[in-house]
Amino acid sequence: MKELLKEIAACRRCVPHLALGPNPVVSVAKESKVVIIGQAPGTVVHKSGIPWEDKSGDTLRDWMGIARERFYDPKEVALIPMGFCYPGKGKSGDLPPRKECAPLWHPLLLSQLKQVQLILLVGKYAQDYYLQEEVKKTLTERVKKHEDYLPKFFVLPHPSPRNNIWQAKHPWFKTTVLPHLKTCIAKALA
Repeated sequence: MKELLKEIAACRRCVPHLALGPNPVVSVAKESKVVIIGQAPGTVVHKSGIPWEDKSGDTLRDWMGIARERFYDPKEVALIPMGFCYPGKGKSGDLPPRKECAPLWHPLLLSQLKQVQLILLVGKYAQDYYLQEEVKKTLTERVKKHEDYLPKFFVLPHPSPRNNIWQAKHPWFKTTVLPHLKTCIAKALA
């Protein structure tokens, strides 16, 4: 695992496409029990080098019902983005994750994780990649039917403050999905 993480840290495959340059952000250990597959680092995370070190991370930890210390213990939780570097700014927010990362690094990382109990697919990009047969379903449909993907995957919207409107339109997310998520996380980390 150490050698693989060194390779990822040294990756320069997308340099011409990265406005802020490469800074692959990932946290994982062979003992990880929960894997969180998200989108790509934003500018705050790009600068800090710490995955989910922003408001979205605060919300995600709250959704999961776990303390910051446990969230950042790679023996408990692996943090693997779809794109490992900040992809740059687009017209209406950050650009999508670079498409090179997941096929290049995910199989190598996931093949070394032998104790994984649950994988959280956070946001559309992770869900589209891992739930290919379900690609025609909307994120809302997937989240509403989250139990269909268990025991392997738990699907979630992105916890960005930009998704507060989505949450307000779908109160079942807080009353049904989040309590189930907390139960699944507690069981996976037990």
